[in-house]
Amino acid sequence: MNHNIILALPEVTLLILIGGIMMVDLFSAPEKRADRLMGLAVITLLIVGAAVYNPFVEARFAFNGMFVVDGMAAVLKVAMAACLLIGLLYSRDHLEKRGLFTGEYVMLMLFALLGMMVMVSANNFVTLYLGLEIQALSVYALVALQRDSARASEAAMKYFILGALASGLLLYGISMVYGATGSLDIEQVAKSVGFSQGNTALLAFGLVFVVAGLAFKLGVVPFHMWVPDVYHGAATPTTMLLSTAPKIAAFAFIVRILGDGLAGMAGDWQLMLVFLAVLSLAIGNIVAIAQTNLKRMLAYSTISHMGFLVLGILAGTNNGYSSSMFYVVTYALTALASFGMILLLSREGFEAENLEDFKGLNQRSPWHAFLMLIVMFSLAGIPPTVGFFAKLSVLQAALEAGWVWLVVFAVLMSVIGAFYYLRVVKLMYMDAPVDTAPIGGNAVAGSLLTVNTFALLLLGLLPSGLLELCRRAIAASF
Repeated sequence: MNHNIILALPEVTLLILIGGIMMVDLFSAPEKRADRLMGLAVITLLIVGAAVYNPFVEARFAFNGMFVVDGMAAVLKVAMAACLLIGLLYSRDHLEKRGLFTGEYVMLMLFALLGMMVMVSANNFVTLYLGLEIQALSVYALVALQRDSARASEAAMKYFILGALASGLLLYGISMVYGATGSLDIEQVAKSVGFSQGNTALLAFGLVFVVAGLAFKLGVVPFHMWVPDVYHGAATPTTMLLSTAPKIAAFAFIVRILGDGLAGMAGDWQLMLVFLAVLSLAIGNIVAIAQTNLKRMLAYSTISHMGFLVLGILAGTNNGYSSSMFYVVTYALTALASFGMILLLSREGFEAENLEDFKGLNQRSPWHAFLMLIVMFSLAGIPPTVGFFAKLSVLQAALEAGWVWLVVFAVLMSVIGAFYYLRVVKLMYMDAPVDTAPIGGNAVAGSLLTVNTFALLLLGLLPSGLLELCRRAIAASF
């Protein structure tokens, strides 16, 4: 039992610290509450990141094999904690000015992290589903936290209803896998599928429902209908959270189920992922062109990026998984910078979430316009930013797996997608400003945004370190 607790130390530590934050929130004076919550949340995330197990040792199992600590889990846990920490530093002022920086917000955010950490370390379908629901229920509440906003309430309701439906589909698919193999343990399922010991027809039927549930959680077409409404309706800090850490956890979720448990059915699920990737790349990039709201544009951008992520997974190789892992981590870093810029330009009573709000930004602040240019270039996949190398590595993995036509299609869709990213650059540098208010913002958040943005350049010029980390983590896990 002691060995179990040591392996689950980050999760146990996080749960204990959440309880401590609840008590501090309850007994703190109103004027001191925000500072204490912020300090405790930052300390919690730092401690959780530091408590993560060594990623390059042999995989260790706990709780009767239901929980695993391996290279992939360790690296992704640190990445998710870092995403929440950076996002919290970006959003503190924004949330406080709107009365949203409360104990409930901090605790829901940390409970979402707990669910995601359980997901990436799950070695059993029950543990996977448990982590998924802890994360999902926390995020539903976060979206609905703006009680006086009809748009946020509508977004939360749509997200909850569709999320419940997707969870039902996933659970139904898992039950079929259990019926066909007689086990919920991922390793036992993999052995049954590999040796064709299960009911093949029932497995294939269950696989369809499992992939449908996974596709919803990832936000790919045709299970994308919640993404633009939730991104638009939620408060910008919540949208930032949605677009970063949960995508990392969803990657781990898919790789655990498809790349590990159902690897023997790769020929079946690869065809399904091809369908999802093609639709996501096409619809995400084309519909984004018509958007005038930046958050909705970034929502469709996310759909197209998840299509790229799927390309690496459907390769079905360690190289493909490590490329997708590199892609999702660098995408999260880019998404943090993009929403961080929206938060920086927003002020009390004004949300800088429309494209016209970025008109003439170069005349107002050349430095912030330059930072936004780097972010847009990275999202578009233009060198020398990390977005270019991330797309290149995923395309190479798909090409090595023989998906030549799919790689050509993805490149064509990227060219189309570059239009709406470059449109933002054009508005900043070639149009007259509509908003002439001075750009303020927190000095810590502004400095962090600069570091975040230049990290996109540095990782684009020197990607080998992070890519090798992803390769070693995947190699240690599979």
